[in-house]
Amino acid sequence: MLLKKLWRTMGLYRAQFISMVIMITLGVGVFVGFNMEWVSIEKNTSSFFEKTGLADYKIVSETGFTSDDVASVSKIDGIDAAARFISITADVKGFDGDTVTLAVTENEKINGFTVTDGSPYDALSDDGIWLSDKYAASNGIKLGDKLTLVYKNIEISGEVRGLVKSGEYLICVRDESQLMPDSDTHGFAYISPEMYKKTVGFEYYPQICVLSDLEKDEFTEKVDSALGSTLMILTKDEDISYAGASGEIDEGKTTGSILPVLFLLIAVLTMVTTMHRLAAKEKIQIGTLKALGFKDRRIIRHYTSYAAMIGVVGSVAGCALGYLIAWYIMNPNGMMGTYMDMPEWKLYMPIFCAVTVVCIVLLMTFIGYLSVKQMLRGTAADALRPYSPKKVKPLLIEKTKFFHRLPFGTRWNMRDTMRHKSRTAMSLIGTVGCMVLIVCALGMKDTMKSFLDIYYNKAMNYASRIYISEDASENTANSLTDKYAGDTSKTISVQIDDKAVSLDIFDISDDNVRFIDKKNNFVSLSDDGAYICERIADEFGLKKGDTFTVSPYGDDKEYELRVAGMLRSVSENISVSRAYAEKLGFEYIPDSIYTKTEKGDIVAADGVKSVQSKQMIMDSFDSFMELMNLSVAILIIGALGLGLVVLYNLGVMSYTERYREMATLKVVGFGDGKIASLLIGQNLWISIVGIIIGLPLGAGVLVYLVKALASEYEMKAVLGPLTYIFSILLTLSVSLFVSARVAKKNRKIDMVEALKGAE
Repeated sequence: MLLKKLWRTMGLYRAQFISMVIMITLGVGVFVGFNMEWVSIEKNTSSFFEKTGLADYKIVSETGFTSDDVASVSKIDGIDAAARFISITADVKGFDGDTVTLAVTENEKINGFTVTDGSPYDALSDDGIWLSDKYAASNGIKLGDKLTLVYKNIEISGEVRGLVKSGEYLICVRDESQLMPDSDTHGFAYISPEMYKKTVGFEYYPQICVLSDLEKDEFTEKVDSALGSTLMILTKDEDISYAGASGEIDEGKTTGSILPVLFLLIAVLTMVTTMHRLAAKEKIQIGTLKALGFKDRRIIRHYTSYAAMIGVVGSVAGCALGYLIAWYIMNPNGMMGTYMDMPEWKLYMPIFCAVTVVCIVLLMTFIGYLSVKQMLRGTAADALRPYSPKKVKPLLIEKTKFFHRLPFGTRWNMRDTMRHKSRTAMSLIGTVGCMVLIVCALGMKDTMKSFLDIYYNKAMNYASRIYISEDASENTANSLTDKYAGDTSKTISVQIDDKAVSLDIFDISDDNVRFIDKKNNFVSLSDDGAYICERIADEFGLKKGDTFTVSPYGDDKEYELRVAGMLRSVSENISVSRAYAEKLGFEYIPDSIYTKTEKGDIVAADGVKSVQSKQMIMDSFDSFMELMNLSVAILIIGALGLGLVVLYNLGVMSYTERYREMATLKVVGFGDGKIASLLIGQNLWISIVGIIIGLPLGAGVLVYLVKALASEYEMKAVLGPLTYIFSILLTLSVSLFVSARVAKKNRKIDMVEALKGAE
């Protein structure tokens, strides 16, 4: 009997049942999906890095290493394996503007790769190229094709023997200025040491890649002792691919602990209110069952099964939605699939998500239990009496003459709002939650656009960047600078304590490079101090006027720098003028030229290593923005969906509670339009209050998210005027739409039937 009644109850309250299921589905889905993302990234990348032997340390020396150096390093206790390694940027002949990072490793188990198609790697091959499968696919290159790579006027030609993926080039970008990989214009390739020696004519390996579990201090000490000199030591954390993957994991953890939790919290809180009202509406039914002799525990089991059903169906659907969200992000054409070049993405459900889902089901069941338990208090006769809301004391304002001068609708809404505090609170929470999510979604887009405008459109005031060859003379560098009317720079790797950073020396005369402080103002480099990025300032507690010491790698000299100011930057660096650098004792021969000459107008010449166009960087940023726009759209749709479901569910339940009140109003002469205006007016005021609370709260959450998610780019949270307008309009639209839908129920009120049995 009770089983049949369960199905009838679900049918009778199908709108509420469906809305509650949708709420749980959205809450669980977003929570599971976002957390599956970072856990899957962590497990997949960790496995791939281990499989391809991503180096724990890189020992770097511009003079290069001999085979004896490798042997000395390999003998160190705590080092599992070591191999010489080199990576250079080479042009692809026949593919205008394309480049590849060409890598050679003496041991394919260290900083190696996995073959996805073609022949296995042959360390003795003198004419084989193992090419990035993603770059090959984007450019129509097939196995067996001849490929010619050009580096310093040296042509390296060979047959494409295999298509590969590599942990070292998981995030395959030209340099740190390129935010997103672009497989159309840049890829990577491996050749054997044999082919490298045959083509170049000599052996030059500036890196030794090492697998080791030693701590950096101990590792550095042992390496310095073994090689007899102080060298640059780069950890795995400083590798672009590893750092990028780690950053995505950390960002995923942050995102997964805020927005999804907000979704879930709103869904659970709404469930509490809804189940209580449902039980209250079923009070007479509960009393009837009790009068017929059903035990309390059977009645409780019946109604808790209703809540449990909502929890189970919503959680199962939510897990499915979570998988879809994670797959959307992780698939080859999704954000992570585009950003990270993995052989495959496996989705992993974190244990804490599974535990959370189980807890949600148990919580729903418990909510149902408490709701029906309250209605079973007293005798069967007590239970048969309709549920009556608690009496509310008159408001203080009701005792004033001002209150009685207010329109009837205003007075009625004020009384009704205070009479149903929980309903009002949940409607307010739903509105605030919707507002926060929309503000965050649109705000992230505004922030990225602002960053693009400030850094790439204003700071980068050049068309092309010419990279000068390491072996170019000062005269050659000066000749190129004069020819292309450019500003120049030189980058030196230095360390502050044990931290590796870039010291960028600039010689600015043509305003091709600009510098921006944290207030987005342009700054000229002083000849009496260094400018540091905010991350370095925060990490070392530095402020304007302080001094700090840097030591170039491979050099025992130390230089004391004075902080002249802070600059926004996309990397951890120190910026100084040429005059200040030479005053300190640094030798200046530029390695880059920033010019307004377009890349196509720069001719190959001695000293020109490669040319990077600003447009290429902009294109990569545009690709990133396209993916972000999709994420923003998903978040907005989720927010609107949650707002619609929450407010509609609460609206329907509250209307049901006030059914007799609505009928009474119709009896005394209120038309459907007038009653509808009362309902819409009440929701409108709640929405306005929710917007007032939600706007600053959303802005605060955005500031936190930007600081956590984009700290490496030193972005500042930005909210444009249109974001405020759209957020307000979208939230109001949801509220008004729900109010209008609920108000339509007035037309179906049976006044006689509704007022029967009224006490």
